[in-house]
Amino acid sequence: MAVRHVVLRGSQYEIGRALARQAPPVRPVPIDPAVGAARRTWFERNWPQHLARTAGIAEQAGFDPSRDDLALDGLGTLPSWSGCSAVFDGKSTLGRNYDFFTLAEDQMEQVIQGEAPRPSEQPPWASRPYVITTVPEDGLASTVLTMANLDGATEGINESGLAVALLIGDIENARPAPGGGPKAGLSLIQLVRFLLDTCEDVEQAKRALLGAKQYDDGLRCHYLVADASGAAFVWERGAHDSEHVVEVADGPLCVTNHPLHQHPDVSALPADTPESFLTYQRLRTLTEHLGDPVRESLDLVAVPSTPDSPWCTLWRTVFDLPARTMSVRFWLGADRHSEEIVFGAGR
Repeated sequence: MAVRHVVLRGSQYEIGRALARQAPPVRPVPIDPAVGAARRTWFERNWPQHLARTAGIAEQAGFDPSRDDLALDGLGTLPSWSGCSAVFDGKSTLGRNYDFFTLAEDQMEQVIQGEAPRPSEQPPWASRPYVITTVPEDGLASTVLTMANLDGATEGINESGLAVALLIGDIENARPAPGGGPKAGLSLIQLVRFLLDTCEDVEQAKRALLGAKQYDDGLRCHYLVADASGAAFVWERGAHDSEHVVEVADGPLCVTNHPLHQHPDVSALPADTPESFLTYQRLRTLTEHLGDPVRESLDLVAVPSTPDSPWCTLWRTVFDLPARTMSVRFWLGADRHSEEIVFGAGR
């Protein structure tokens, strides 16, 4: 695994240009100009930071940022089969495991089609993550971790001590719907950075999410959100566009890869299936060890690397919210891990 840490300073526009230089060649997605205009309007009203960065991405890639027939954001994709566990200790620490395949992208396509993976010349899909620290002149500084999407994130923390972690929300039914694509509002992978750009605490994050337009193209995710005061919640969207803020009155909050609003009682969780990736067992284990330090709890539910399985915990992230830090231990292959690396989110 080769982890790259980039620190970007300047205006949001300049940060966008720098992101485009880090990414593979930008390939805009053709879209209905009416949708493009609606996206631009939504970002202007709700997330101008992203709109400014997108203009920088477009200029760097040689495209006119005012074109409404092209989607110029989305520097990467979110794989549909990533299993994760996350826990907030109810005080000051949020942690998560990121579990994913150790296969290359073409091998992943073969597995999805029911074939055995063939040898590949490509590197494993998740072997080149980025840690991106942005320090804008006109907004909140933040540090995020991303597997594949340079203008989105899977987790991160901002200088106010707000942290967000994305997890697949219904892994048993994680099948993206055909015909998806950019729409007005927030995609799954954009939501983490949206909150870190626009919110300083949990209450602001709730209001932002309840007022935001979101789309998932059939792939449900949920998000653990916590701040330096000790407040936290899980944000979920369910059937028929229902929205759920899942909280506990006082104490730790755990989440894996099934909808909490459908299974509020841990003692009544169903049995796992081959498609559930032990989501119910992992939540039971985390709940049984709520008093343990976050790192120890996460290690109990980590997926070990074995020769007969192309799936393991690729990194463990721990956020110290009062300190505004993100500490990450990366998997290096076989049973080897890096030392924990600490990244700050301040100026």
